[in-house]
Amino acid sequence: MSSRQWKRWDAVEGVRVGLMTNAEAALALGLSARQMRRVRAQVGKLGAKGVVHGNCGRAPVHRVAEQVRAGVVELRLDKYVDFNDQHFTEKLSEEEGFVLSRPTVRRILRAAGIRSVRQRRAPRHRRRRTRKAQAGMMLLWDGSSHAWLEERGPQLCLMGALDDATGELLEGAHFVAHECSAGYLRVLLEVAHTKGLPWSIYMDHHGSLFRNDEHWSEQERQRGKQEPTQVGRALEALDIEPIAALSPQAKGRIERLWRTLQDRLVSELRLAGARTMEEANAVLKRFIADYNRRFAVAAAVAQPAWRQVGESIDLNRVCSFGYQATVLKDNTVRLHGVVIDIAPGPQPRSYAHARVEVRQLLDGGWRVYYRDHLIASAASTANGELRALKGRYHWAPPAASARSKANAAKIAASQTNKERAGNASSALASTKKLSGALHRTAGANSESVVFRPRSKPRARSDGRKTGS
Repeated sequence: MSSRQWKRWDAVEGVRVGLMTNAEAALALGLSARQMRRVRAQVGKLGAKGVVHGNCGRAPVHRVAEQVRAGVVELRLDKYVDFNDQHFTEKLSEEEGFVLSRPTVRRILRAAGIRSVRQRRAPRHRRRRTRKAQAGMMLLWDGSSHAWLEERGPQLCLMGALDDATGELLEGAHFVAHECSAGYLRVLLEVAHTKGLPWSIYMDHHGSLFRNDEHWSEQERQRGKQEPTQVGRALEALDIEPIAALSPQAKGRIERLWRTLQDRLVSELRLAGARTMEEANAVLKRFIADYNRRFAVAAAVAQPAWRQVGESIDLNRVCSFGYQATVLKDNTVRLHGVVIDIAPGPQPRSYAHARVEVRQLLDGGWRVYYRDHLIASAASTANGELRALKGRYHWAPPAASARSKANAAKIAASQTNKERAGNASSALASTKKLSGALHRTAGANSESVVFRPRSKPRARSDGRKTGS
């Protein structure tokens, strides 16, 4: 039985055992109450077969006879070989007496493995999309792998963004070895620093931008949505709408940009004698201003629409690779061979077993955040192009930069006295446990060492407090 038929069977059984009423079952199946009664009566008469449609397995009355089908295939392979479908249908009607429609003839031939003589597709009407009215309303970004240095150096990929309203090549364009997440994050970071935040970005389905895999974790199944990529998470944190292009033609403006640059920029790189990625980036930085002077156009509305970056947003944190990790007992975080030491917290507290957010910045350095507070950092460990860590390193939650320090302080202030008392009790228990361990360790020595926790202050008769 199909899933639809199993659903009917379960509904009928639910009514039979009293788990639901006839009306509830009808609503669940999208049937009327009267039709539900018919289904139940049919199941009572035929059992499980009662949920199967009566025409299931029967040949349609108007089905073309097998003898006619065989005759059509034989004529097509012999007398009318290489006739197209429409021409062959006309000959069947006029010469052979088989009055069939062209779709019917087509289905018979395709079922027999006979393909059309010529593959045709009607031309689709296409229209160039109107530019956005204001600069900053929408960007288009992409990467172009090309022999930019010709035979003088390695093949590189140019990462860049184009303003849809003006056609301006934005600051942040740079060469990398391959199209990657780090390249997109660098472009986003530079655009945010120099221009501001756009409202939306038009892009293709590259794996750095959208999840193209079919793997769903248990949490993602429960949520009904896959976690975004590192770049997708940065766009979410900055409230930038990602728009996916379904074809290269859909983002034709940036594709035409690459065509222009693969002509002019390649010539400029040849003229400068660039042989390395660093030299190519230096030439590109000078080239951008000249390109915009020649090819950028004025927006329909002079007032730009760039959004300002909020004071609470740390762009370096947002435009980075984020992961979740658990602090080990020795107050370190380990990711992919990198060990980050965490200094004691206030009072001084231990972060052992805490879930923290680990960020690798675009310069290769590391930061560790606990409840939006920076608790540790480490020097760069980058060796070549930055890549997102795979395997057990789960995605970090959306970048906390959107949550301001004021919000963090409000959350801390909302902690109840009961929670604070619980924390104090836990700290006291840990101190007593440590005291016992030190006492046992010192038992083997000649002098006994006893570690006693600080006692609570006692109240004096005059109402003031004193220490022990």
